[in-house]
Amino acid sequence: MISRILVSGVSGPIGAALLPSLKTRGYEVARLVRGVAAGDGQILWDPAKPIAHEAVSGFDAVIHLAGEGIVGRWTAEKKLKIRDSRVVGTGNLAHALAQAKDKPQVFICSSAIGFYGNRGFEVLNEESAPGQGFLPDVCRRWEEATQPAAEAGIRTVQMRTGVVLSPAGGALGKMLTPFKMGVGGKIGNGRQWMSWIDVQDMVGAIHHILKTDLLHGPVNLVAPKPVTNAEFTQTLASVLSRPAIFPVPAFVVKLAFGEMGETVLLGGQRVEPAQLVASGYPFRFSELRGSLENMLRR
Repeated sequence: MISRILVSGVSGPIGAALLPSLKTRGYEVARLVRGVAAGDGQILWDPAKPIAHEAVSGFDAVIHLAGEGIVGRWTAEKKLKIRDSRVVGTGNLAHALAQAKDKPQVFICSSAIGFYGNRGFEVLNEESAPGQGFLPDVCRRWEEATQPAAEAGIRTVQMRTGVVLSPAGGALGKMLTPFKMGVGGKIGNGRQWMSWIDVQDMVGAIHHILKTDLLHGPVNLVAPKPVTNAEFTQTLASVLSRPAIFPVPAFVVKLAFGEMGETVLLGGQRVEPAQLVASGYPFRFSELRGSLENMLRR
């Protein structure tokens, strides 16, 4: 039975939604925090440095969400932060959990569907091979960094997360202002696939993983019905009762964001949540319109 949970990376949209849901369900939650621990229930850590295994001993589950944001121009320094915050931080945490006297039953670690790279119209599941390029390499190494925990007998899950839709921030938060002003539109040709998940299903899926002992290894956290970028923008505009007639040309994206724009905004993955579906997770939002209406028409 799981009662004590350690969580990292709670400042982002996922963590902000997850933390209150854990407390509402009666879990005792502690947080891994950087900087200065501000009170009880907080454990100070530096992801770049080894962690004392005593500090992470005695938890039933560990949920690791921390990582440098990928939005922004990918300079050499930015790439290093993106990679090391994930690979080094995860490795240090996994080693500490493996050495802990009282090991957790489950270690749930973030990853991303960037693992698959830009694969066009190919339908991808957890058995699909990794792609080529910076993000697939980071995701592959990120997942490999969890292995000390798995080898120590801890059930280990790598959450390959898609575009998380939340009104509190993330990709949708950045899109809302131009679309509300009526100046939104597709990016590039709009044919790139967007594998999305409502933040409520993101949180629900984490709870499902916590209690489903058969789930281990990579698990795609995406809704069952991905859409193209053109479909996404038309649906968002329709829900907001605004036009979507101002496309952003591919050359503008490349000029503004460089490699990040080409990889994240112009590339895409058509991913299915095979493991979640097979394990019986009941999606609350399988259709994009239902998710957006629930969030934006309150």
